[in-house]
Amino acid sequence: MILRRDGGRGHVDGLRIAMVAACPFPARRGTPLRVQRLAETLAARGHHIEVFTYDVGDPDPLPFTLHRTGPLRRGETMPPGPNLRKLLLDPKLAAVLTRRLGEAPFDLVHAHHVEGLLVALWARRHRSLPVVYDAHTMLGSELPTYGHGPIAAVSARAGRWMDRRLPRRADGVVAVTEDIRDRLLAEGGCRPERVVVAMNGVGVAQLAPPPGIEEIPERVIYTGTLAGYQDVDLLLRAFARARAERPEMSLCLSVSSSFAPFEPMARELGIREAIEVVEDRFEDLPVRLAASAIAALPRTRCDGIPQKLLNYMAAGKAVVASAGSAKVLEHGRTGLVVPDGDEAAFAAALVTLASRPELARALGRAARRFVERCCTWAAAAEKVEGLYARICGGRFTVPAAEEPPLARTLAHPPGG
Repeated sequence: MILRRDGGRGHVDGLRIAMVAACPFPARRGTPLRVQRLAETLAARGHHIEVFTYDVGDPDPLPFTLHRTGPLRRGETMPPGPNLRKLLLDPKLAAVLTRRLGEAPFDLVHAHHVEGLLVALWARRHRSLPVVYDAHTMLGSELPTYGHGPIAAVSARAGRWMDRRLPRRADGVVAVTEDIRDRLLAEGGCRPERVVVAMNGVGVAQLAPPPGIEEIPERVIYTGTLAGYQDVDLLLRAFARARAERPEMSLCLSVSSSFAPFEPMARELGIREAIEVVEDRFEDLPVRLAASAIAALPRTRCDGIPQKLLNYMAAGKAVVASAGSAKVLEHGRTGLVVPDGDEAAFAAALVTLASRPELARALGRAARRFVERCCTWAAAAEKVEGLYARICGGRFTVPAAEEPPLARTLAHPPGG
């Protein structure tokens, strides 16, 4: 399916889309990965995509044009969340976008996350174009995770204010989950016909278990960043409880940030010798997942869908997840979901899967079938294209196609 000019008659031509990624790009974590996969899929479907981003990211070849705020700073990283460096880069990014919009014709600007939206709205002051806001999360719940005490309280108020004021300024909104859509309608004043849900997809074939890799019994894996909002401390405490019952259990942390802040806790809990810390590299992820029996997702607050959850499911792993980030996981069918913050319940779920490998394998198979059916980037791109058609004033139409199945499965913790 593709958007057609001239009401669907005659020449078929894709849209020219300026996509704003106010983040390191490309990079193997949630926001930049969603930007990359959507951009790649839309480009493959015939659209002309140009991505505008920071001067930080991996030097990977990409099937679309990339505009940076400056020469790529190879080897440099940028932590998730708000920081001074982003505040300094965003005006530069707005200037790059404004200049490019004046050089070539575009049909719309697709801005990811609130920083991208602010950049797009600034550029629109000079070049009038429709703006689509891709809402990966709600700031009212995310910002407080980057601080403590009074700072967290102030961040929460600021985040709620932005959630109410900024999304409605876009011509259309793409929400990653139904939860985000419902909150944008209730709190953000967005119009229902201008908001669509396009869940993240996952490359199932890329994460298939490589041949010849043997699963290590009772090995638990966690992947991604160790930022505070990931609740890694909960995982460590739960793992310590579980290992007290199952001394053969081990924990692999395939991570993109230093484990140093957690070293004292791991040693105090007496589990440091059971933890392997390795660099989080996507090319190694299929092997590491295949070698693990259980995947862990301790995060208790998440408005979007953690990409690591979809990766775990695509790899056919048995997942233990906190309810707040479980999203598409269904307790007892595609994984085990435990109440938020309940380290005893998390530990019990780990022990259950370690002691019942047949259950773990069955859950993993069901999880893989679910994402194969419901979580594809093509399905997400179709939802996005439908929104593009509506906000472009009838200049483009979308040929009718069968609606792909999208899940709105609620995770039900035990007793919940």
